[in-house]
Amino acid sequence: MNQAQNMPPQLTGIVRGPKNRPPAIARVDHDRHARRGFPEVIYCEGKRPEQVLRIAREILSRSDQLLASRATPALARRFRRAIRGARYHPEARMLVVERKPLPKRRNAIAIVAAGTSDIPVAEEAAVTAEVMGNPVKRFYDVGIAGIHRILAIRAELARCAVLIVAAGMEGALPGVVAGLLDKPVIAVPTSVGYGTSFGGVAALLAMLNSCSSGVTVVNIDNGFGAAYAASLINRQIAG
Repeated sequence: MNQAQNMPPQLTGIVRGPKNRPPAIARVDHDRHARRGFPEVIYCEGKRPEQVLRIAREILSRSDQLLASRATPALARRFRRAIRGARYHPEARMLVVERKPLPKRRNAIAIVAAGTSDIPVAEEAAVTAEVMGNPVKRFYDVGIAGIHRILAIRAELARCAVLIVAAGMEGALPGVVAGLLDKPVIAVPTSVGYGTSFGGVAALLAMLNSCSSGVTVVNIDNGFGAAYAASLINRQIAG
């Protein structure tokens, strides 16, 4: 018996893939927007510019939004010449196309960075969250070396639905924030720090072992993954 015959009608298209018309180099998941609320995102590292462009054109043939992460300035220049309306966010290393921006949800996502050196990772999260239809509030350079800085913005953070907290060094800030507020906290360890930070491993382990309950941790420097998760949470809150 065909596998699709035993599945609900809304899933048979995924099994059979009638809507998927992949280019030779990639099988673009055109049903992802329906399942996850946003089209497939391109991870640019390891791909040649012509591959990124071919995948982008395939996504844009069915979607009004496009997001590409870890794009170099050289790739961005070529991409912007080839794709009308493309924007490049150099600090976030993100390429964005919004032919028809998604409606903004009511609740905001907070992007909190411990130090200025963490801003590139925080900006990757911020740009991702914004393109996915979320209002974003940025709070940068509020690390625990000056604990009064995070205490001073506690009320503003409390008005946000989800908090993304990026920190390197010893990675303590997400636990502090989670201990102050009743909001979901997604922790992003960054690769910022001296030798024994081990490229973000020290911060990652500290966040995984946080004494504050309910801290969710993504991979090192993964601002995109944190924002994707935060957007899904905010989508559920919005109903």
